Amino acid sequence: MKICVYGAASPTIDDNFKKKVYEFGREMVKRGHSLVFGGGGNGLMGAVADGVKAENGYILGVIPDFFEDEYVEKICDFCNELMMPETMRERKQLMEDNSDAFVVTPGGIGTYEEFFEILTLKQLCRHSKPIAIYNIDGYYDELISTMQSAIKKNFIKESVNDLYFVSDDPDKIFEYLQAPVKEIKNVKELKDG
Repeated sequence: MKICVYGAASPTIDDNFKKKVYEFGREMVKRGHSLVFGGGGNGLMGAVADGVKAENGYILGVIPDFFEDEYVEKICDFCNELMMPETMRERKQLMEDNSDAFVVTPGGIGTYEEFFEILTLKQLCRHSKPIAIYNIDGYYDELISTMQSAIKKNFIKESVNDLYFVSDDPDKIFEYLQAPVKEIKNVKELKDG
């Protein structure tokens, strides 16, 4: 399985997050999976790539070419394959197209945006791939609380809860990702409109 891992690129993240994401990367390879990620060499992106590399796993990085031209962030220099599209939109599309599942690790604005886009596409029945949030140290507790509040206020249908999985336990995340894909419902069941 090709697992897309979203996560922070910041080099100033607490080492505890990096260690857990590094171990997650190692475990991916031990379970026979490869990595698709945003191509960054720092933060949690760098950590997951380091973990996959430590186990000699396959790594596909996808990072816009302006990151290199404008020195936006460090680019991972040991990907088996590195795609360099022109735009962020193309980057996300390539990551989606080349992945069988998605794992959201702690991150900033870009990671939030990636999560919500891939979740929206699943709600609109554009894909049926599993989406898991790796909730390290409760990082996403407030996000999950916000989602549940929006459900209670009828801004989001409760069925959206069935479209993703949240855990701080890597074993449970892998069990979810490796489970048979549930048949996707029609858009009307998932979304009012």
